[in-house]
Amino acid sequence: MRIGDLSARTGMSVRALRYYEEQELLPSDRSASGQRHYDDTAVDRVRLLQIFYRAGLSSTSIRLLLPSVEAGTAAPEAIEHLLDQREALESRLRELEAAASRLDEVITAATDPLQRCRHPPTAPLEQHSTGSTTTARDRRPSP
Repeated sequence: MRIGDLSARTGMSVRALRYYEEQELLPSDRSASGQRHYDDTAVDRVRLLQIFYRAGLSSTSIRLLLPSVEAGTAAPEAIEHLLDQREALESRLRELEAAASRLDEVITAATDPLQRCRHPPTAPLEQHSTGSTTTARDRRPSP
C-alpha cells in the first residue's frame, strides 16, 4: 500500500509516517520511481508505535524495544529499559506535583492579602472536612 493509503487506514499524517520511517521504526519498500510502499503489517506497526509514544517512550527507546516485540519475547535489556523509563516518569511526576504545589502558594499569595505578608509563601494547603485539598481554583476570586 502507498503512504496515503496507510495514512487513511491509521489516521496518522503522511508527515508522521515519514518521520517513523526516518527513525527506522517503520520499514518500507521503494518503487522504481521512489514511492514508498508498505505491506499490510504496517497498519499494526503504526498502531504499536502510537501505543509506545503515548506511554512516553522516545523514538530511540522504541527502536531498542522493537526487536523484542518482533521476536515475541521480552529481552532482559528491554525490560530493564522500560523500568528505567518508568522510574524517570515517576520522578518527573513528583517534580510536577511539587511545582503545582509551589504555584498554589504563589496564587494564594497573589490573591489573599494575609498571605502576602509571608515571604516566601510556605503555608500548607487547607484541608476540607472531606479530606480533599484546597486548590488554587478554589481560591479564585469571584468576578
